[in-house]
Amino acid sequence: MSDALNRAMRLLAQRDHSENELRRKLAAQGVSEGEIALTIAHCQRYQWLDDARFAQRYIESRSRKGYGAQRVRQELGVRGVARDLIQQALAECEIDWSAQARRALERHFSLPLSPDWATRVKVQRYLLYRGFFSEEIQDALRDLTS
Repeated sequence: MSDALNRAMRLLAQRDHSENELRRKLAAQGVSEGEIALTIAHCQRYQWLDDARFAQRYIESRSRKGYGAQRVRQELGVRGVARDLIQQALAECEIDWSAQARRALERHFSLPLSPDWATRVKVQRYLLYRGFFSEEIQDALRDLTS
């Protein structure tokens, strides 16, 4: 077994990686482009490396940590996952993003929320930063202030 394949297997044993992440990490370890291409092809052939599976697991993981679809989409893009795979994974996941926004809000702010404008702005800014859409934020605020 080649040194590049051993390195790739060690990295993939720790956690799933996108193809781009694995390519970048192997290059940083001094592996040649030719060896990287062969290693990635081998890993894909044995389904050790799969960007679609990586995207699904990443979405599940980040949503559990209180991040919204927008933020997760951006992070997957930075990790080199193709837009169509990101869209497909987001469409297939069965996550109630409004409920996720509500949980993130409940974890970060003491309830009941103050009805003043400054608090609403603070909550909206926080949830926007976490990657939730405006509709999801409004749903969460409506549920927790009514």
